[in-house]
Amino acid sequence: MPTKTLQIPTTDGRADAFAAFPDGGEQHPGVLLYTDAFGVRPVLEEMARELAGHGYYVLVPNFYYRHGPAPVVELPEYIGEEVRPAVIGRLMPLLEAHTPERVLRDADAYLRFLTAQPEVSAGPVAVTGYCIGTLWAMRIAAAHPDQVAAVAGFHPGFVVTDTPDSPHRLIPELAAEVHLGLAEGDMSPEIVSELWTALDAAGVGHTAEIYPGTVHGFTMSDTDAFDSAGLQRHWDRLLSLLDRSLGKS
Repeated sequence: MPTKTLQIPTTDGRADAFAAFPDGGEQHPGVLLYTDAFGVRPVLEEMARELAGHGYYVLVPNFYYRHGPAPVVELPEYIGEEVRPAVIGRLMPLLEAHTPERVLRDADAYLRFLTAQPEVSAGPVAVTGYCIGTLWAMRIAAAHPDQVAAVAGFHPGFVVTDTPDSPHRLIPELAAEVHLGLAEGDMSPEIVSELWTALDAAGVGHTAEIYPGTVHGFTMSDTDAFDSAGLQRHWDRLLSLLDRSLGKS
């Protein structure tokens, strides 16, 4: 499986990124993948390769690039509960600095770069995210309805808030088909109901469900939250969405 380490020009500098894509020299639909809060690391590169093996060009940008190349803080090989709070503590100021304006400004550069790659076919792309990356995936899909045909997010947080720019308020602007895979406990029943209602009211194609027996972060095999059944369910839902939306089936 070919992979590349890339530099993406943005208005604020150059973002390092990881890309994986099928061998053979053909063109494939593009997928922009946003990591969880821990950023680009081996488990995300492995997931990008897995997705690429199903016929997609997968671009994984380091959204922390303003603070340095990935990893921007030292990450243990396994992010267990005993070290998680300290790692999150170091990352939190960087996350808080990554404003919605920066997210959208960077996304313009990432999408422009992705669609210009010789291995990427013409046509719509997909955006998928994990944890905090789900918020950014939804913002980007809403900002680029003519370009993003599918958006997926897994074990998200803060999708429904009281702020005027809460991601769930952007759902009416989506043209993309949506899949959201929540862990048990990711959101209160009231917030889940509000999210489901927003999706139904918008009239966009969507599936949204709580993955049984999972906790927040269940797709990440380098954390204590990992759940193999949840990861497989994630692959089943994501690949089905991408195949439908990007014209593979």
